[in-house]
Amino acid sequence: MILPLAVVPEFVDAFRYVFVGGESVTGGLQVGGPALIPYLVNHLVLSFVSVAVAVLIAVPLGLYLGHTRRAEFLAVNITNAGRAIPPLALIGFFIAYIGVGFDAFGLVLVLLAIPPILTSTYVATTQIEPDTVDAARGMGLTEGQILRRVEFPLGLPTTFSGIRIATVAVVATATIAPFASVDTLGVPILSPNVHGPAGQLGAAVLVAILTLVISAGLGAVQQAITPRGLKTVAPERRRGLFATLRRRTQTT
Repeated sequence: MILPLAVVPEFVDAFRYVFVGGESVTGGLQVGGPALIPYLVNHLVLSFVSVAVAVLIAVPLGLYLGHTRRAEFLAVNITNAGRAIPPLALIGFFIAYIGVGFDAFGLVLVLLAIPPILTSTYVATTQIEPDTVDAARGMGLTEGQILRRVEFPLGLPTTFSGIRIATVAVVATATIAPFASVDTLGVPILSPNVHGPAGQLGAAVLVAILTLVISAGLGAVQQAITPRGLKTVAPERRRGLFATLRRRTQTT
């Protein structure tokens, strides 16, 4: 009980910083409260523009690779490379060769968002039952029509799950955008000499809440776009899996 009581004043100060604001540590500057709105707007714009660009690149590429079943190594290697390269390393590279600013850091976020979207789109396309695709071909649909009318709609929930993962990662990573001279909610976190400990904690909590809200919202959208048949198939598969596990347990 001692530790929670000890941190209560710090959270009270952080709450006051976020919703009321106050004077900076150095004095003469209003921080927190309404002054956070431009940071929040920049944070959201930077994040969603980056995700939108990544979607425009990764979804068509993933659909093509999944439909043709070609260059599977490309999707795997892009995903592995995206996971292996830390964002800070990309920031240093682009600052050295491109410079600082919205475009440079936005490119970092685009490269961060592409791997999960590409992977989910590829998996969504390849997991379509071959009989379904063959039936579409038998009806006279062209390859492009099969992709647009069959594979993409059926795989959309899985594709959207990758977009959701990428969006959450981008929103969280946008916190370090001030390293590239882009003002986001990371400014109070990375400038304690101006915003103080209350600003650091308040902005960190705000970013965490923002990430959770966006994740929940996109999760609701994912549920809404999932066809009813897929929603009923998933519980049946889970029940079948649990029944198999129970039988194995009883036999052992």
